[in-house]
Amino acid sequence: MQPPLNLRIDPFKVGALAVALCWMLVLSGHAETNALSEEEALRVQAQNIFKEKVEPFVKEYCTRCHGGGRAKANVNLEVDLKAPGRGAAFAHWKKAVANVKVHDMPPEDAAKQPSDEERLQFIEWIEHLKYLSPKNPGPFVIRRLTTTEYGNTLHDLYGVDPEIAAPLPEEVLGEGYLNAISPMQSELFLDLANKVVEQIVAPEGQRPTSIQRRLFGRTPSKEEDFPDSAWKVARSLAREAYRRPATDAELSVLWDIFTLSREHGLDYTASLAMMLKAVLVSPQFLFITPSAEVESGQDIVRLDDHQLASRLSYLLWAAPPDAKLSALADQGTLHHPKTLRSQIKRLLKHQRARALFDGFGAQWLRVNDLERQVFDPVLFPQMTPALRQAMMDEPRLFFEHIVHKNQPIIRLIDSDYTFLNESLAELYGIQKNIRGPRMRRVKLNNPNRGGILGMAATLAATSFPNRTSPVRRGVWVLEQVLGERIPPPPPDIPELDEQDHPDEPGLTLRERTQRHTSDPTCATCHRVLDPIGFGLENFDAIGRWRERNQAGAMIDSTGELPSGETFSSPAEFKRLLVMREAQLARNLTERFMAYALGRPLEGYDEVVVDQLMKRIAKEDYRVQTILTEVITSYLFTHRTVETGS
Repeated sequence: MQPPLNLRIDPFKVGALAVALCWMLVLSGHAETNALSEEEALRVQAQNIFKEKVEPFVKEYCTRCHGGGRAKANVNLEVDLKAPGRGAAFAHWKKAVANVKVHDMPPEDAAKQPSDEERLQFIEWIEHLKYLSPKNPGPFVIRRLTTTEYGNTLHDLYGVDPEIAAPLPEEVLGEGYLNAISPMQSELFLDLANKVVEQIVAPEGQRPTSIQRRLFGRTPSKEEDFPDSAWKVARSLAREAYRRPATDAELSVLWDIFTLSREHGLDYTASLAMMLKAVLVSPQFLFITPSAEVESGQDIVRLDDHQLASRLSYLLWAAPPDAKLSALADQGTLHHPKTLRSQIKRLLKHQRARALFDGFGAQWLRVNDLERQVFDPVLFPQMTPALRQAMMDEPRLFFEHIVHKNQPIIRLIDSDYTFLNESLAELYGIQKNIRGPRMRRVKLNNPNRGGILGMAATLAATSFPNRTSPVRRGVWVLEQVLGERIPPPPPDIPELDEQDHPDEPGLTLRERTQRHTSDPTCATCHRVLDPIGFGLENFDAIGRWRERNQAGAMIDSTGELPSGETFSSPAEFKRLLVMREAQLARNLTERFMAYALGRPLEGYDEVVVDQLMKRIAKEDYRVQTILTEVITSYLFTHRTVETGS
């Protein structure tokens, strides 16, 4: 079995940029339509690389298994060779790169194996295929409000407790969001709509509530004025709930509900309440959708300002647009670059921006399930609800501080401060006078502790209930921090034995892991993952520092990056990662972009990210700059017009 490839790849030495610039100079006096843009030059270059390099490699080493009618793992590269720039093909190329890097593909028993040089070249070649994708921001992903967003929206519009949404089932979120409603959820939403109306609309004969007066206004003194008044109420209700002005067709539906309710004997207020219920269970309320009509023949359009306001507000606050955003949307000025940037800054400064970590940050760092994670109470009696809460608060406060101060990306990896309370400081062995449950900023003297790699939340989230997991921690660093893609483990591979092997008593976790990974099917990936995870072995399963393991053996925390760089402590490990600030920044940019768009990134998305990274680099890879560049990007502010929309 060959060792995994050294992942430090020299740039592909081509003159594409120079060619593009030369063409621009030569043709500068000609019509713009005759100019060859840099992007077009790169596309031509990518086409040549694909035909001359990628296609022969894939046919030589891949299509025997991943071609024809019975392609393994449902990856048919023969189809991708015919349309290499399509979205599904882009995902397959990324998967191919990940497997080729670690010698997982071609499999060990394949008749032909590429050389290490061919593997490196293939990895470089694939980087160019993004230019084969057409310029396209992708569709606007229609998505349902999350439980948190739904509760916040009901609170902001109608003053009810956000916890009213608690009966809704938990979502499983990835790079995107749920975009459907099951029959059970439909019943739940209807039940919640009834509860909202019951809370804000007083029973007949009682004094109206303040919310009711704001929503419904005064009851007209003459019955013949009911229809006109109801139409005005419908327009106001829909503007708030739909987060944009309603169309006449949408208002007609609401007015019909009011009319039908009146025909069935309901009084004016009760008929308006039925109209409000209809609003609360409508797709326009429950989903974030495209809004404005588009001119016939347009394939790509800028988001209208109301749609942009909703997309921005739910991204940063998990709540509907406030009065300021709504006013700018009504004026049609939110999309102006200076205005949009100032609003991003305003929203990020607000305390409601904690929703950005709760939605994106916790998911990115994979600490969102820590609240429910189980730990052995005998081994870790310290894991009280209070300590668990402090663990979850630390990365949130740390992330928020870095965003507010617009600090560089490297501060997430290595810092001389964090946020602690008494219980967490005690877990960290910090002797300073820190008392009580209040979280506060604390200066750190231990270089092993600062940053996300030394936080109890991330260390516990990547552990088992009774011990650490070098594999999980290695995967976490490579994927979540560095943005590498790790192939999934082969099927039916058992977890590392929890107890000592009867024939080899007293083995350390490192020794048992090495024995476990002697299997050729495991070895290729584990040679990359394990040396990273072992570098964090001085932290136990809940993040305490230790010099010896549970059996009393000394911890060996030496580790190695896939590039061959070695380290002997978390502090040394962090120093190596800090040197990769461009890679760290790109990973955060891509992850936030995918989260903001609600979908995985595809070919042309990577071209846009390339452009963003040039601007982000000029600003020293600062975190707030990354967030702002994503939100003001072509991908976030435009959409493809889908057929029939």
